[in-house]
Amino acid sequence: MRILHTADWHLGRTLEGRSRQEEQEAFMDELVTIVRDQQIDVVLMAGDAYDSVNPPAAAETLFYDGLARLADGGRRQVIAIAGNHDNPERLAASAPLALRQGITLVGLPTPQLQRVDVPRTSEQALLFALPYPSESRLRELLTEEADEVSLRGAYSQRIAQLVARQASEFTSRTVNLIMSHLYVLGGTESESERPIQVGGAYTVDTAALCANAQYVALGHLHRPQQLKASSLIRYSGSPLAYSFSEAGQAKSVTILDVKPGDEPQLTEVFLSSGRPLVKWKAVEGIAQVHRWLEEGKDARAWIDLELHIVDSMSMEQIQRLRKQHVGIINIRPIYPQAAADKGVGEASRRDQLPIDEMFRSFYTRQTGGAEADPALVSLFLELLQQTTESESVNSLSEGGNGL
Repeated sequence: MRILHTADWHLGRTLEGRSRQEEQEAFMDELVTIVRDQQIDVVLMAGDAYDSVNPPAAAETLFYDGLARLADGGRRQVIAIAGNHDNPERLAASAPLALRQGITLVGLPTPQLQRVDVPRTSEQALLFALPYPSESRLRELLTEEADEVSLRGAYSQRIAQLVARQASEFTSRTVNLIMSHLYVLGGTESESERPIQVGGAYTVDTAALCANAQYVALGHLHRPQQLKASSLIRYSGSPLAYSFSEAGQAKSVTILDVKPGDEPQLTEVFLSSGRPLVKWKAVEGIAQVHRWLEEGKDARAWIDLELHIVDSMSMEQIQRLRKQHVGIINIRPIYPQAAADKGVGEASRRDQLPIDEMFRSFYTRQTGGAEADPALVSLFLELLQQTTESESVNSLSEGGNGL
C-alpha cells in the first residue's frame, strides 16, 4: 500500500500579520494533486491542522474541504489527529459525519487501534493514532488500568507503556503503524513550534515508540527529519515555513510504500506552493537593498532585512522599501559602534528634529523598522503635553511656597 504522511498545516497562521491563506490554499491544491498522481491509498495527518484552538472560519473551511478532496468520496482513507495547537473536542465534533466520507478524525487519546482496509492491494493496516497526549489526557487514559506507581512515572515511560499495550495487537499479516504529535528526543526544533516540553518533562525517548511498528509518523517539529532509532521514525515537517528560523528549509511530504512484514520504502516529495522565507544582510547600506530590488531578487519571498546604516531611516525611506517589495516583513537597522561614538554633532542634529519625528525615529529603531501608527504618535504628544503642564504647575507651586 501507498501511504502519504503530512502534518503541521497550521491553517489560519499569519507571518507578522501577513495572511498565509493564499499559500495554504495553494498547498492544499498541490497535496490533492500529489495524492491523486501518486495513487495514494491512505493519508496520515499527524496533528496541528490549525494554528489555534479557535481558528478563523476560512481555515476551518479549507481544512474540511481539503480532507473531502483528499478522501475523494471514500475512495481513499484519511486519518487526522489533534496536535497541541488544536482543540481536540472541536476537531472530533464532526467525526461521525466525516467517517461516512472515509475520513477518521481523532481528537483525544483513546486505547484502540484504527483498522484501515486497502481494497487496491487487499491489505490491512493497523494504526495506533495517538493525538497530542498532554499530561492530564495521558493520566486520564492510563488511570483505569495502571497502578499509582506507573502514573507517577516519567512522561516518556508512560507513553512507552501505552504504545506497547496497543502495539501488542500488531500482527505479521498487517502493516503496522503509529502516528502521534509529540516531541521526541533527538529532533531538531524551529522557532515556529509552540513548546510542549517543559524542562524536558514532555520529551519522549525514541525507544518509547519502537514497538514493532514498521513506521512511526510524527507531527510537531517543522523541519522534515528522520530520527535515529531501531524503528523508522519520521517527522514530515510543516508544508510552509512559518518563521525565519526555517529560512532555506525545503518543505515536503513523505510517501511510503509498505507491505506486511517488509521495510517501508520512503520517498520525499518536495513542495513548491509556499513562498520562501529569506534573510537579507545589506552590509553596504540601503543602496545595496535598492540594487537587489531592481534586480528582482527573491521576488516571491518573505524577507527579513538586516540593514547596516549609519543614520536613522526616514519614514519615506521605509515606506519606499515596503512599496518596492511587499514581502519585506522586518527591517532591522544595524548601527555601527562608530556611529554611536560620533559625539555631540550627531546628537545636536537629532535634537533639531521636531518632537514627533524624534519619536517616530526612536520607535522605528526600537522595533526594528516598524512604523509608528498616527494614533500612537498623537497619544505620545498628548502624554508629553500633560507631563509638561504637570511639571509647570509643580514648579509654580514650589516657587509660591518659597515666597
